[in-house]
Amino acid sequence: MADLNGTWLGTYWQRGNPTRFEIVLLQSGNSISGSILDDSYLGEAKLSGEVIGRQISFSKRYVISSPDPVDYVGTVSEDEDLIQGQWKVGYVDSGPWEARRSGESLSLNAENKVKQKVPLAVGFR
Repeated sequence: MADLNGTWLGTYWQRGNPTRFEIVLLQSGNSISGSILDDSYLGEAKLSGEVIGRQISFSKRYVISSPDPVDYVGTVSEDEDLIQGQWKVGYVDSGPWEARRSGESLSLNAENKVKQKVPLAVGFR
């Protein structure tokens, strides 16, 4: 079974538009939980799901902006440094996503932009 604990940086594509995110995964056996921070107006989300072998599935719910869960499925690479898959919101919307292990942090990125007075990117649906 893959060990997914830690911080991952990723991108999901919605209608062809990319959105970066940071995901912190906590794994206990087959169960995963954690949080996601989108680099958009959607902000923070909580997640829960499972890992079976190299297959991952989880649902995320945004803390403030959206009551509908977003379901993710994916496959973990053999070296456990890349996850690729698909996300969907009910039957309304879907798209690809991927994440890589990284020492970088979107929250740190945001703090640095604020310190440098660089405008943060804002996504719109």
